[in-house]
Amino acid sequence: MIRYTTRCQGISSVARAQSRNLLRQSAAATLFYSTKTTTPQENKNDIEFDTLGSPITRGKNSAAASKEYKLPKWKEALGEYVIKTFGLDMDKVRAGPVAGSYYYSICKEQGLQYENEPLSESAKFFYEELKLPRTFSQWFQVTILHEWMLFVRMRAMPFKYGRNYQQKLVDKTFADIEMRLFDEMNIHSGRIVDQYSKDFNSQLKGAVFAYDVGFYTDDATLATAVWRNLFGGRKNIDYAHLDAVVKYIRSQLYVMSRMSDREFALGKFKFVPASEKVTILSPAEEEEMKQRVIKKYQDLDKSGLILPSDRSNLSYEN
Repeated sequence: MIRYTTRCQGISSVARAQSRNLLRQSAAATLFYSTKTTTPQENKNDIEFDTLGSPITRGKNSAAASKEYKLPKWKEALGEYVIKTFGLDMDKVRAGPVAGSYYYSICKEQGLQYENEPLSESAKFFYEELKLPRTFSQWFQVTILHEWMLFVRMRAMPFKYGRNYQQKLVDKTFADIEMRLFDEMNIHSGRIVDQYSKDFNSQLKGAVFAYDVGFYTDDATLATAVWRNLFGGRKNIDYAHLDAVVKYIRSQLYVMSRMSDREFALGKFKFVPASEKVTILSPAEEEEMKQRVIKKYQDLDKSGLILPSDRSNLSYEN
């Protein structure tokens, strides 16, 4: 299987800055999005992290909802000692549990179908509202779309971290696909699984390139990329469905563009359901939100209580 990284090795800091600016400008152009105030009942689905930065997810479709595993205290203490002694870069270490575990899981679950269970709200959007076929290949296209949106935000991170996050996400994707082909699709030939993996890898690269062109160009070009990939280039589709997906994409990118590198790298992002609308924040609201995040991490740094595993070099002010 070919390993794939979505960003060039030699990209400069100037290009990163331009990417971030484009992400912000493009996201600000949407008129669709709004913030949503969560209730205490909804907060049960928030993401928490253990001492090593691994996400603990709670919610209806979460494995952690039924069972949580906690390290013994002596193992936690040993882990903190190792991190402190060897000066491990936790921003690199977190790429596995955050991008390879949590972020992949929320991409995967958007269009996932569970046997003998009703569709989730996100899956209903893709299979019932957009009338997409309920196939394994279609699930992969839904997953690719969400991974690409995360790639866009990861590229705006410092290169050595963003590249690592992207690679962990891609690695986990193909490891999971191979497992699902063996276990769920009952394919017992390693050669056939390898061929499927190569085909899916080509689809991923083609879709990411097409979505990138659309993102950097205009909504019409982005809609064309959505039609070719998510809708498989089928004839006689409803243009309202294309419009809905473009708005959905711009909305997610807008939310991510308003997150600092540290918040995003810690896994604080989750996709906004297609059924929810969020209005664009005013400059005053953006500044208030930014100052709240800055104060949160400044207070944490000053407290002296932060563990070695919780430390980060990523900015919380951008």
